[in-house]
Amino acid sequence: MVNSAAGLLAAGNTDTPLRALVFLAVSQYPDGGFPQNFWLNGEPHWVGVQLDQIAFPVLLVWRLRKIDALRDFDPYPMVHRAAGFLIRHGPATQQERWEEASGYSPSTLAATISALICAAEMMRERGDGSTARFVEEYADFLKANVERWTVTGDGILVPGIRRHYIRIYPVDIQDPRPSEDPDLGILNIDNRLPGSQRAFPAKDVVDAGFLELVRYDVRRAGDPLIEDSLRVIDAVLKVDTPFGPAWRRYSHDGYGQRADGSSYTGSGQGMAWPLLTGERGHYELSAAQDPAPLIGAIERFATSTGLLPEQVWDDADRPEAFMFLGRPTGAAMPLMWAHSKYIRLLRSARDGQVFNRVAPVADRYLNGCGRARETLEIWKFNRQIARIPAGQTLRVLATARFILHWSPDRWDTSNDSYSAATSIGVHYVDVPTLQHQSGEVRFTFRWIEPDRWEGRDYSVAVGPR
Repeated sequence: MVNSAAGLLAAGNTDTPLRALVFLAVSQYPDGGFPQNFWLNGEPHWVGVQLDQIAFPVLLVWRLRKIDALRDFDPYPMVHRAAGFLIRHGPATQQERWEEASGYSPSTLAATISALICAAEMMRERGDGSTARFVEEYADFLKANVERWTVTGDGILVPGIRRHYIRIYPVDIQDPRPSEDPDLGILNIDNRLPGSQRAFPAKDVVDAGFLELVRYDVRRAGDPLIEDSLRVIDAVLKVDTPFGPAWRRYSHDGYGQRADGSSYTGSGQGMAWPLLTGERGHYELSAAQDPAPLIGAIERFATSTGLLPEQVWDDADRPEAFMFLGRPTGAAMPLMWAHSKYIRLLRSARDGQVFNRVAPVADRYLNGCGRARETLEIWKFNRQIARIPAGQTLRVLATARFILHWSPDRWDTSNDSYSAATSIGVHYVDVPTLQHQSGEVRFTFRWIEPDRWEGRDYSVAVGPR
């Protein structure tokens, strides 16, 4: 929905995007979340949580504010609640943008970082500078860890490229102490044909979701890691058709027609998506390249009535099944996401810059205008980290007021620190570590309302990087 609204904005329509935003605002849950999808009356349909579905409405707010198109609607309560949800529930997402896997996703992290920076901008304008700073620093923490969570150092897909982004590092969001080493994860892909392999090393499953980091101005086009990852994507997922290039969603995808051209029935063979040609076009523009060939490819993928399909057939022609290389399969058509991407790419090409770039994110992370904090590590009850590099600050988060009773030396000495409050329902204490410190920080909680002890200790090892 937000992508469709952004396409309309790129074409100069502000009325429908504003109505879409109001619809989203009145459909928001009290905790700041949104239904994964819902009927027109607002009744939820599925109950999965994709963190980018929480981030996207915030980005729509920012775009409408940028062009002074909010009229008399105040979206701040919605933005405020959404920011709190993103911080309380992240950084792992129950589902990434393909609605299939949980864990640390480059595309989800990009949207989350961008939305939090936009939310902080509004908070500061409303006079809540302390919460704005807290939200910005949480975004900094995410930005500083994207590669640690989602880049393999042991790539085997393309000779000579060991480091590249992966589709997702899978973790169970119910596990408060997950491993965060992307070289160790196993990713299950459930849409594969019966009897075929379904479990793969996560480091060997790639998609182009990392390009969201560039589109949302978290990383710069031309970054060597981005470029190496593109080489991997092109080697593994790119399909050349008579109409131009397209890309499959991810390695080993089974969502699509079967190899004989028969319909997808819960398993099949993933085909190429014109949408991804549009995403690549935005990257090429960001990298000062001409996106025109990719714009032309999208146009040639369309039907004679101008409809863009979700997928095009990417194998040899099968006339008996009416499947032809580069032509629509039986997948959804029109795919509104693809139409929106096409319109935004046209607008971006005309403007000479990506239409949905987010200026405050670029200012903080690319242009040197902000002061990104790179030495912060987060401990939360849903992410209880085991170790922190010496010299970093350990920030302990909770959703109620507390006194942190902590010790840097196994309780030989101890300290009591009262939590600082934010307006988004998150309270925190910062525990500094020394540059050459080793050992561990031990701590427990004394809750203030009602007054009680947590009843157990936690520990975080401190050591060299």
